[in-house]
Amino acid sequence: MANTNKNIEKLLEAQKRAMSVRPKVGGFPYLAEALRQAGILKNIWSLPSCQSVYLMKEGGVVQQGTPLVTGTHSVPNFDKDALIKALRTDQAGNSTFPEFLDSTWKAGVVKYEVDFSRRQVNYCGANGESYLEEYPAVEIKESLVG
Repeated sequence: MANTNKNIEKLLEAQKRAMSVRPKVGGFPYLAEALRQAGILKNIWSLPSCQSVYLMKEGGVVQQGTPLVTGTHSVPNFDKDALIKALRTDQAGNSTFPEFLDSTWKAGVVKYEVDFSRRQVNYCGANGESYLEEYPAVEIKESLVG
């Protein structure tokens, strides 16, 4: 149980650090780098449930967000162009994270996986479709961290 609590603490501290250095525009690479530096290897998001699993060498942590839908719904068809539009809108700082999740779900994404060591995000549809996007390496200067 102690290791589990340490993993939770590690994740929460890394998220707090990330939010302190993350610019509004183009902020995802800073969030990802802060998590990578904390020893988090991967992050797997399930949509529309908004369940997020963080994997570390020492184990995993799950965070349950507010689901995008409840009840029974059709899964939207995978639409790569709509997904790319949602990504570019978010990268430009023109959407909130909940709006980004909603847009990716409406583009047919049922899961996405962030590999922090490879700096890649793989967005997946229900029928095996996928779109892989790389993000740039960034440097987090310790002096920026409060």
